[in-house]
Amino acid sequence: MAQKAYPILSRREIEGMIADGRNIIILDQYVFKVDPWLQYHPGGDKAILHMVGRDATDEVTALHSSEARQQMNRYRIGRIEGRWTNFLPPIQGGKFRRPCGDGGVEDEVREDNLASTETSSGASSRDSSPIFDSPEPALRQRRTADGPPPSSASTSSASSVVPDDDGMSYLDTITKEKTTLDLEKYPSLDFATQDDIVVKYRDLHQRIKAEGLYQCNYGAYAIEVTRYSILFGLTFLFLHWGWYVPSAVCLGAFWHQLVFSAHDAGHMGITHGFHTDTVIGIIIADFFGGLSLGWWKRNHNVHHIVTNAPEHDPDIEHMPFLAVSHRFFLSMRSTYYDRVMEYDAMAKIMLRIQPYTYYILLLFGRLNLYRLSWDYLIMGRGPQKGPAWWHRWFEITGQVCFWTWYFYGVVYCSIPNNRDRFVFFLISHMVPMPVHAQICLSHFAMSTSDLGPHESFPQKMLRTTMDIDCPQWLDFFHGGLQFQVIHHLFPRIPRHNLRRTQKLVQAFCNEVGIPYALYGFVDGNKQVVGTLAEVSRQAAILAKCQKVICESDDPVHGHHHHH
Repeated sequence: MAQKAYPILSRREIEGMIADGRNIIILDQYVFKVDPWLQYHPGGDKAILHMVGRDATDEVTALHSSEARQQMNRYRIGRIEGRWTNFLPPIQGGKFRRPCGDGGVEDEVREDNLASTETSSGASSRDSSPIFDSPEPALRQRRTADGPPPSSASTSSASSVVPDDDGMSYLDTITKEKTTLDLEKYPSLDFATQDDIVVKYRDLHQRIKAEGLYQCNYGAYAIEVTRYSILFGLTFLFLHWGWYVPSAVCLGAFWHQLVFSAHDAGHMGITHGFHTDTVIGIIIADFFGGLSLGWWKRNHNVHHIVTNAPEHDPDIEHMPFLAVSHRFFLSMRSTYYDRVMEYDAMAKIMLRIQPYTYYILLLFGRLNLYRLSWDYLIMGRGPQKGPAWWHRWFEITGQVCFWTWYFYGVVYCSIPNNRDRFVFFLISHMVPMPVHAQICLSHFAMSTSDLGPHESFPQKMLRTTMDIDCPQWLDFFHGGLQFQVIHHLFPRIPRHNLRRTQKLVQAFCNEVGIPYALYGFVDGNKQVVGTLAEVSRQAAILAKCQKVICESDDPVHGHHHHH
């Protein structure tokens, strides 16, 4: 059967389609209109919306099986010639001319879009966390793609700048400085350099496939299941003996370990079959853990697409309790939660003390995951039709099962008094805390800069993610989360193969000149707490500046002169 011939669509035509509200992505030189798929996508609509107007080839390849890729072909409407230059997606503020545009105001909007997407070193850029090693002594002026070099003002040290009275210019100076450090630390954003990185990344993907690193080690999962069974069995043995604290510790450890396999299943990293891994994941997450796998997929896919973007990545949006960037002081709107993350009185208090409350908050992280899971399932935020229509109902069944065996069977029926019930509940939910620390550890201390839409997928993942160096015998404790750099580059690699993949990724980083962030567990935590402390100091400076304004006769400049 002859392959269907698709018309060649110009960049201008595609821009017009997006301006008319259509959701267009580029994939392997083909143009896809994905509007019909938004409500069916098992990973949620937000992940797709962040790819509108962009070449999504690497993101789609990383997160989908070859079978899913084939099914996407039904949404092809055309093809492109030559290299595609990314637009800024509408969900991120991109502006587009309508098809009938013939210059004038619409052309100015278009130029505005280009200016905002092709240069990213201005004050509007998102803040970047401290770089994992010290910057070079002499900062080079490097051009962004088709854009001017960073402003020389951005190379000044924020620590030497005296903030003016509104505080915002101080924060802007920090943004410029750290964005410049990122531009100097990482390869140039010009098309030739980024294209070379992409070519080498795709070659690495083929080599990983050829070496069989996508093949699951089921023997390793047999060991995992044995460990889970022992912990779950000890939970009920100690419960039967009336040893409630040891029982709660074992149950918490069981949940901690179980999360790693749910993560694997959510990425189709066990059998690589969509329905099979989904069932495995729901049984693990919902029936045994009380957490929604569907919520996690929707949240986690966005995280993989827009890693460490304060406005877009839900994994770093924890206002009013935590902030990893001073950008959160601006009460930004979250595109994931569709609400403003208010920098209110509560946030001002909590962010000032966040280096001290960080680990305390993590102790109760699981309770927040319950809330997010229930919100997802009750509000029906998952797909109602398509291949994943039944997931919600299977998950609700799992939730009922979990709350029956845990709250009724264990906490209520097996423990005789309310004091012991409360202690059991508290300990069993605090013991899994390390998994929350492990998740935050991978990203909180890394860059949150926005380097524009022309940064390649592999460079963005390497810039925003760190790995943790640990001995092989401790791999069971970290559950693959110690290899987050590798996981973000190749999410579907089974976690028991990540250590073998590490050397290949390190060689790739050396070849393309992208720093590979690798810390010990203790040093990594120090970096995270250091980032939180830095943002806390910035909050204190901003508060001081705003206090000066309030006490001043001049609301604009804050100068109050006594004569």
